[in-house]
Amino acid sequence: MLGCYDFCGHYEWTFAWLHREGGHDLVRAYWDEAIHGDSQRHAAELISEGGIEGMARYWGHTLADEAAGHHTTVTDRVFRVDMHQCPSKGFLLRNGLEQYPDYCDHCMGWIGPMLRASGWTVDHEHNHHGQCWWEIRRMDDRTAPGPAGGLSGEHDVRLLPTWNPKGATIDAYERANDPDDKSRRQVT
Repeated sequence: MLGCYDFCGHYEWTFAWLHREGGHDLVRAYWDEAIHGDSQRHAAELISEGGIEGMARYWGHTLADEAAGHHTTVTDRVFRVDMHQCPSKGFLLRNGLEQYPDYCDHCMGWIGPMLRASGWTVDHEHNHHGQCWWEIRRMDDRTAPGPAGGLSGEHDVRLLPTWNPKGATIDAYERANDPDDKSRRQVT
């Protein structure tokens, strides 16, 4: 049996192999078909039927089971996750397992299409060091994410001294559902 952390290394290796064999389009197809369309159907059902309550049920147990260092903020209009220590990206970093150029994009690769199908969209940033934040709202809700410390207060990952390490690249998604709808900024 493959352990949870061992799985992360194989997952990342699979992305790299798919990229070598068929390029970016094949990796995207894998995220959408194998993860979103197959292995995470239960998440899609919970969110489609329960909205924010479904998100809280799905990510509440998933992030706890994975022992993620995180904080969630839930209102009647937004579901927010502040990931302080991503267990899978952290495992890859600790073990020097970086074969695929942007492992973090796989989350948007399956979550984005899943949310779009249920009428939700995402504001999200990740720093490639196992830290990110997500704000999920209805597509017709044009509210922009607040400043650091806003919605999630002291739990906002952007307040951590490790959020903007010198030389890091921050990937940002605004009102997105596609892993390619991102901008990048370099921390100087």
